[in-house]
Amino acid sequence: MTRRPERRQSGSVRTGTSAGFRTSSPLERVLILLVLALVIGVTIGLVLPRVNGTVGGLTGRYQARGDAAQTLEHLQVEDRPRPGRQYRRDSFGFKETDVDGNGCNIREDVLTRDLREVRTTTLGGCKVATGVLDDPYTGRTITFVRGERTSAAVQIDHVVALENAWKSGAYRWDTAQRYRFGNDPYNLLAVDGQSNQEKGSASADYWLPPRTDYQCAYVARQIGVKDKYDLTVTTSEKRAMMRVLHGCPGQPLPKDG
Repeated sequence: MTRRPERRQSGSVRTGTSAGFRTSSPLERVLILLVLALVIGVTIGLVLPRVNGTVGGLTGRYQARGDAAQTLEHLQVEDRPRPGRQYRRDSFGFKETDVDGNGCNIREDVLTRDLREVRTTTLGGCKVATGVLDDPYTGRTITFVRGERTSAAVQIDHVVALENAWKSGAYRWDTAQRYRFGNDPYNLLAVDGQSNQEKGSASADYWLPPRTDYQCAYVARQIGVKDKYDLTVTTSEKRAMMRVLHGCPGQPLPKDG
């Protein structure tokens, strides 16, 4: 009797491959486990310091060097400030003084300093009519045009917000000191209006400029201002500042004046 040849089952290649994977060698299994352990370890190392302050301290995430970091270390920490009076923005007299005696209020002085291609409403006058801002907070180029509906595109930011300063010690000051702070060019920047509104009175642990490569300079200026006026920081605020400075070793304080 003639034997019929055996027929090869369809799909045998796919079945063989699957079986081969299930019966991988012990060495392959060890390698797979090592890769998984490495991925998990890296993930924990990146994420855990961000959500746990103790771990962040142990891993050096809240350590930095440079003038800004050293100055921050000397700022007093106060986690539960208790101002004796309620905050009022007008207590700082913003735009109510003429710091340099040139006849212009501080808003016009800052616009003139921070914008380029500046034109004033009158020849030799104070009021800025138009100009171009290279915005430090977003990196955008913003055209400033003075007007009821257009001026808000560029706003003047108190880098250390007035309410934050109040809670950090300004509530103890007399009127003259608060007016000096409220109109100090060292603490003022012309910036994107929307970013300024989003920031509000937030400290560094709640808000940082969206342009990441400016965050070091921003935090350093806040530290310089707080050092100049003997203002306090909270533990959370200090950690946020150190976390930023950790990424820019040697960050200097901005010059005053």
